[in-house]
Amino acid sequence: MSQLRTKTKVHLLPYLLILPTLLFVILFTIYPTISSIVGSFFQQRLNIPRYRDPVFYGIGNYTDLLGSAGFRMILGNTLRYVAAVVPTTLVAALGFALWLSHKRHARFRIAIFHPTILPMVSAATIWMFFLTPDYGLFNTFLRFFGYSGPENWAANPNMALWSLVLIAFWKDAGFYMIFYLAGIQNLPGDVYEAAKLDGAGPLTIFFKFTVPLLRRTTLFVTTVAVIGAFRTVDHVFIVTQGGPSSRSSLLLYHLWQVRFEYLNIGQASTITVLLVALLLAFTISNFVISERRTTDA
Repeated sequence: MSQLRTKTKVHLLPYLLILPTLLFVILFTIYPTISSIVGSFFQQRLNIPRYRDPVFYGIGNYTDLLGSAGFRMILGNTLRYVAAVVPTTLVAALGFALWLSHKRHARFRIAIFHPTILPMVSAATIWMFFLTPDYGLFNTFLRFFGYSGPENWAANPNMALWSLVLIAFWKDAGFYMIFYLAGIQNLPGDVYEAAKLDGAGPLTIFFKFTVPLLRRTTLFVTTVAVIGAFRTVDHVFIVTQGGPSSRSSLLLYHLWQVRFEYLNIGQASTITVLLVALLLAFTISNFVISERRTTDA
Protein backbone atom coordinates (compact mmCIF):
# COMPACT_ATOMS: atom_id res chain seq x y z
CA MET A 1 0.00 0.00 0.00
CA SER A 2 2.82 2.38 0.92
CA GLN A 3 4.55 1.58 -2.38
CA LEU A 4 1.35 2.43 -4.27
CA ARG A 5 1.10 5.77 -2.47
CA THR A 6 4.72 6.52 -3.23
CA LYS A 7 4.23 5.75 -6.94
CA THR A 8 1.08 7.89 -7.01
CA LYS A 9 2.95 10.83 -5.46
CA VAL A 10 5.78 10.42 -7.96
CA HIS A 11 3.32 10.38 -10.89
CA LEU A 12 1.40 13.40 -9.57
CA LEU A 13 4.47 15.48 -8.69
CA PRO A 14 5.19 16.82 -12.23
CA TYR A 15 1.56 17.91 -12.65
CA LEU A 16 1.55 19.62 -9.26
CA LEU A 17 4.75 21.47 -10.14
CA ILE A 18 3.36 22.86 -13.40
CA LEU A 19 -0.08 23.63 -11.90
CA PRO A 20 0.73 27.24 -10.81
CA THR A 21 2.18 28.06 -14.23
CA LEU A 22 -0.77 26.41 -15.95
CA LEU A 23 -3.22 28.49 -13.91
CA PHE A 24 -1.40 31.69 -14.85
CA VAL A 25 -1.38 30.71 -18.54
CA ILE A 26 -5.12 29.95 -18.43
CA LEU A 27 -6.00 33.16 -16.56
CA PHE A 28 -3.74 35.60 -18.37
CA THR A 29 -3.26 34.06 -21.84
CA ILE A 30 -5.86 31.48 -22.87
CA TYR A 31 -8.92 33.12 -21.31
CA PRO A 32 -8.16 36.67 -22.61
CA THR A 33 -7.44 35.27 -26.07
CA ILE A 34 -10.71 33.34 -26.22
CA SER A 35 -12.56 36.37 -24.83
CA SER A 36 -11.04 38.61 -27.52
CA ILE A 37 -11.94 36.14 -30.28
CA VAL A 38 -15.55 36.04 -29.10
CA GLY A 39 -15.68 39.83 -28.60
CA SER A 40 -14.36 40.48 -32.10
CA PHE A 41 -17.65 39.20 -33.55
CA PHE A 42 -19.68 41.77 -31.62
CA GLN A 43 -20.10 45.50 -31.97
CA GLN A 44 -19.84 47.32 -28.67
CA ARG A 45 -19.03 50.99 -28.11
CA LEU A 46 -19.35 52.35 -24.60
CA ASN A 47 -19.59 55.97 -25.80
CA ILE A 48 -22.65 55.30 -28.03
CA PRO A 49 -25.83 54.43 -26.08
CA ARG A 50 -27.37 52.09 -28.66
CA TYR A 51 -24.12 50.08 -28.95
CA ARG A 52 -23.36 50.01 -25.22
CA ASP A 53 -24.57 46.42 -25.06
CA PRO A 54 -22.86 43.88 -27.36
CA VAL A 55 -24.59 43.40 -30.73
CA PHE A 56 -23.59 40.50 -32.98
CA TYR A 57 -21.70 41.91 -35.97
CA GLY A 58 -20.18 38.81 -37.56
CA ILE A 59 -16.95 39.59 -39.40
CA GLY A 60 -17.96 43.25 -39.67
CA ASN A 61 -15.22 44.39 -37.30
CA TYR A 62 -12.60 42.62 -39.45
CA THR A 63 -13.87 44.10 -42.73
CA ASP A 64 -14.16 47.58 -41.19
CA LEU A 65 -10.65 47.38 -39.79
CA LEU A 66 -8.90 45.91 -42.82
CA GLY A 67 -10.82 48.28 -45.09
CA SER A 68 -9.63 51.31 -43.12
CA ALA A 69 -6.77 53.25 -44.73
CA GLY A 70 -5.76 54.53 -41.29
CA PHE A 71 -5.41 51.02 -39.87
CA ARG A 72 -3.46 49.83 -42.91
CA MET A 73 -1.05 52.74 -42.41
CA ILE A 74 -0.62 51.83 -38.72
CA LEU A 75 -0.05 48.18 -39.66
CA GLY A 76 2.53 49.32 -42.23
CA ASN A 77 4.21 51.49 -39.57
CA THR A 78 4.43 48.48 -37.26
CA LEU A 79 5.89 46.19 -39.92
CA ARG A 80 8.46 48.82 -40.92
CA TYR A 81 9.33 49.36 -37.27
CA VAL A 82 9.81 45.62 -36.68
CA ALA A 83 11.79 45.22 -39.92
CA ALA A 84 14.09 48.08 -38.90
CA VAL A 85 14.53 47.31 -35.20
CA VAL A 86 14.97 43.53 -35.16
CA PRO A 87 17.77 42.97 -37.73
CA THR A 88 19.83 46.00 -36.68
CA THR A 89 19.49 45.20 -32.98
CA LEU A 90 20.43 41.53 -33.44
CA VAL A 91 23.43 42.33 -35.65
CA ALA A 92 24.64 44.87 -33.09
CA ALA A 93 24.01 42.42 -30.23
CA LEU A 94 26.06 39.73 -31.97
CA GLY A 95 28.84 42.21 -32.72
CA PHE A 96 28.94 43.38 -29.10
CA ALA A 97 28.95 39.77 -27.88
CA LEU A 98 31.88 38.84 -30.14
CA TRP A 99 33.82 41.90 -29.03
CA LEU A 100 33.08 41.41 -25.33
CA SER A 101 33.89 37.69 -25.43
CA HIS A 102 37.57 38.69 -25.28
CA LYS A 103 38.82 39.10 -21.73
CA ARG A 104 40.45 42.47 -22.38
CA HIS A 105 37.05 43.96 -23.34
CA ALA A 106 35.03 42.36 -20.56
CA ARG A 107 35.06 45.54 -18.47
CA PHE A 108 32.81 47.25 -21.03
CA ARG A 109 29.95 44.77 -20.59
CA ILE A 110 28.06 46.78 -17.99
CA ALA A 111 28.31 49.94 -20.13
CA ILE A 112 26.57 48.23 -23.06
CA PHE A 113 24.10 46.36 -20.86
CA HIS A 114 23.20 49.40 -18.73
CA PRO A 115 20.41 50.80 -21.00
CA THR A 116 18.58 47.47 -20.60
CA ILE A 117 18.26 48.07 -16.86
CA LEU A 118 16.33 51.28 -17.41
CA PRO A 119 12.54 51.10 -17.83
CA MET A 120 11.50 52.04 -21.36
CA VAL A 121 9.69 55.12 -20.00
CA SER A 122 12.93 56.36 -18.44
CA ALA A 123 14.90 55.59 -21.59
CA ALA A 124 12.36 57.49 -23.71
CA THR A 125 12.52 60.45 -21.34
CA ILE A 126 16.31 60.55 -21.66
CA TRP A 127 16.05 60.48 -25.44
CA MET A 128 13.54 63.32 -25.38
CA PHE A 129 16.46 65.50 -24.31
CA PHE A 130 18.36 64.43 -27.44
CA LEU A 131 15.37 64.99 -29.73
CA THR A 132 14.00 68.22 -28.23
CA PRO A 133 14.01 71.17 -30.66
CA ASP A 134 16.20 74.25 -30.00
CA TYR A 135 18.33 72.92 -27.13
CA GLY A 136 18.20 69.19 -27.97
CA LEU A 137 21.59 67.49 -28.14
CA PHE A 138 21.19 66.35 -31.76
CA ASN A 139 20.34 69.80 -33.13
CA THR A 140 22.98 71.46 -30.92
CA PHE A 141 25.58 69.04 -32.31
CA LEU A 142 24.50 69.71 -35.92
CA ARG A 143 24.53 73.49 -35.41
CA PHE A 144 28.09 73.23 -34.10
CA PHE A 145 29.10 71.98 -37.58
CA GLY A 146 26.91 74.51 -39.38
CA TYR A 147 23.96 72.24 -40.16
CA SER A 148 20.34 72.56 -39.10
CA GLY A 149 18.46 69.43 -38.14
CA PRO A 150 14.68 68.96 -38.11
CA GLU A 151 12.86 71.51 -35.94
CA ASN A 152 11.34 68.64 -33.99
CA TRP A 153 12.60 65.12 -34.59
CA ALA A 154 9.64 63.46 -32.88
CA ALA A 155 7.07 65.60 -34.71
CA ASN A 156 8.64 65.35 -38.16
CA PRO A 157 6.56 63.00 -40.38
CA ASN A 158 9.71 61.52 -41.92
CA MET A 159 11.68 61.17 -38.68
CA ALA A 160 9.13 60.29 -35.96
CA LEU A 161 9.06 56.54 -36.59
CA TRP A 162 12.85 56.37 -36.96
CA SER A 163 13.22 58.18 -33.65
CA LEU A 164 11.33 55.29 -32.02
CA VAL A 165 13.56 52.82 -33.87
CA LEU A 166 16.68 54.55 -32.54
CA ILE A 167 15.44 54.46 -28.94
CA ALA A 168 14.50 50.78 -29.15
CA PHE A 169 17.88 49.93 -30.70
CA TRP A 170 19.76 51.70 -27.88
CA LYS A 171 17.57 50.07 -25.24
CA ASP A 172 17.50 46.45 -26.50
CA ALA A 173 20.89 45.74 -28.09
CA GLY A 174 22.54 45.12 -24.72
CA PHE A 175 19.75 42.79 -23.63
CA TYR A 176 20.06 40.51 -26.66
CA MET A 177 23.85 40.72 -26.38
CA ILE A 178 23.65 38.73 -23.12
CA PHE A 179 22.07 35.75 -24.90
CA TYR A 180 24.67 35.80 -27.68
CA LEU A 181 27.47 36.18 -25.16
CA ALA A 182 26.23 33.11 -23.27
CA GLY A 183 26.00 31.19 -26.54
CA ILE A 184 29.51 32.18 -27.64
CA GLN A 185 31.01 31.15 -24.31
CA ASN A 186 29.48 27.68 -24.71
CA LEU A 187 30.82 27.07 -28.23
CA PRO A 188 33.22 24.11 -28.57
CA GLY A 189 36.78 25.44 -28.55
CA ASP A 190 38.26 22.39 -30.26
CA VAL A 191 36.26 23.13 -33.43
CA TYR A 192 37.84 26.58 -33.70
CA GLU A 193 41.31 25.22 -32.99
CA ALA A 194 40.89 22.65 -35.76
CA ALA A 195 39.62 25.34 -38.16
CA LYS A 196 42.61 27.57 -37.43
CA LEU A 197 45.00 24.66 -37.97
CA ASP A 198 43.38 24.09 -41.37
CA GLY A 199 44.09 27.71 -42.26
CA ALA A 200 40.58 29.16 -41.92
CA GLY A 201 40.51 32.97 -41.64
CA PRO A 202 38.36 35.06 -39.27
CA LEU A 203 35.55 35.58 -41.80
CA THR A 204 35.44 31.89 -42.70
CA ILE A 205 35.33 30.92 -39.03
CA PHE A 206 32.56 33.43 -38.37
CA PHE A 207 30.28 32.46 -41.25
CA LYS A 208 31.05 28.74 -41.39
CA PHE A 209 31.24 27.97 -37.67
CA THR A 210 30.04 30.75 -35.35
CA VAL A 211 26.81 31.66 -37.15
CA PRO A 212 25.63 28.03 -37.68
CA LEU A 213 26.54 27.04 -34.11
CA LEU A 214 24.56 30.01 -32.78
CA ARG A 215 21.49 29.10 -34.85
CA ARG A 216 19.33 28.08 -31.89
CA THR A 217 20.36 31.16 -29.93
CA THR A 218 19.45 33.30 -32.94
CA LEU A 219 16.08 31.55 -33.22
CA PHE A 220 15.26 32.30 -29.59
CA VAL A 221 16.54 35.88 -29.70
CA THR A 222 14.74 36.62 -32.99
CA THR A 223 11.44 35.34 -31.58
CA VAL A 224 11.82 37.41 -28.42
CA ALA A 225 12.87 40.49 -30.41
CA VAL A 226 9.96 40.33 -32.86
CA ILE A 227 7.40 39.82 -30.09
CA GLY A 228 8.97 42.67 -28.14
CA ALA A 229 8.88 44.97 -31.19
CA PHE A 230 5.20 44.24 -31.82
CA ARG A 231 4.50 44.97 -28.15
CA THR A 232 6.08 48.44 -28.35
CA VAL A 233 3.98 51.07 -26.64
CA ASP A 234 5.92 52.80 -23.85
CA HIS A 235 8.13 55.17 -25.80
CA VAL A 236 5.33 55.90 -28.28
CA PHE A 237 3.41 57.38 -25.33
CA ILE A 238 6.37 59.45 -24.19
CA VAL A 239 7.96 60.61 -27.43
CA THR A 240 5.41 60.90 -30.26
CA GLN A 241 1.93 59.90 -29.04
CA GLY A 242 1.50 58.29 -32.44
CA GLY A 243 1.87 61.58 -34.31
CA PRO A 244 2.10 63.40 -36.50
CA SER A 245 -1.12 62.20 -38.16
CA SER A 246 -0.54 58.61 -36.96
CA ARG A 247 2.76 58.43 -38.89
CA SER A 248 4.45 56.88 -35.84
CA SER A 249 1.46 55.06 -34.38
CA LEU A 250 2.09 51.36 -33.79
CA LEU A 251 -0.35 48.48 -33.42
CA LEU A 252 -0.35 48.16 -29.64
CA TYR A 253 -0.58 51.91 -29.14
CA HIS A 254 -3.50 52.02 -31.58
CA LEU A 255 -5.12 49.17 -29.64
CA TRP A 256 -4.87 51.23 -26.47
CA GLN A 257 -6.44 54.23 -28.22
CA VAL A 258 -9.32 52.19 -29.64
CA ARG A 259 -10.05 50.55 -26.28
CA PHE A 260 -9.58 53.37 -23.81
CA GLU A 261 -9.99 56.58 -25.84
CA TYR A 262 -12.57 55.56 -28.43
CA LEU A 263 -14.18 52.94 -26.10
CA ASN A 264 -14.70 50.61 -29.07
CA ILE A 265 -14.63 47.20 -27.37
CA GLY A 266 -15.43 45.14 -30.48
CA GLN A 267 -12.75 46.71 -32.64
CA ALA A 268 -10.17 46.50 -29.83
CA SER A 269 -10.88 42.78 -29.56
CA THR A 270 -10.41 42.46 -33.32
CA ILE A 271 -7.03 44.23 -33.22
CA THR A 272 -5.99 41.90 -30.37
CA VAL A 273 -6.91 38.83 -32.43
CA LEU A 274 -4.99 40.12 -35.46
CA LEU A 275 -1.95 40.90 -33.30
CA VAL A 276 -1.99 37.44 -31.70
CA ALA A 277 -2.43 35.82 -35.12
CA LEU A 278 0.56 37.73 -36.55
CA LEU A 279 2.81 36.77 -33.65
CA LEU A 280 1.64 33.15 -33.67
CA ALA A 281 2.20 32.84 -37.43
CA PHE A 282 5.71 34.31 -37.15
CA THR A 283 6.71 32.17 -34.16
CA ILE A 284 5.51 28.91 -35.73
CA SER A 285 7.04 29.64 -39.14
CA ASN A 286 10.32 30.72 -37.52
CA PHE A 287 10.60 27.46 -35.57
CA VAL A 288 9.58 25.32 -38.57
CA ILE A 289 12.11 26.97 -40.90
CA SER A 290 14.87 26.78 -38.29
CA GLU A 291 14.19 23.10 -37.52
CA ARG A 292 14.10 22.28 -41.24
CA ARG A 293 17.49 23.95 -41.77
CA THR A 294 18.91 22.07 -38.79
CA THR A 295 17.61 18.76 -40.18
CA ASP A 296 18.95 19.48 -43.66
CA ALA A 297 22.32 20.38 -42.21
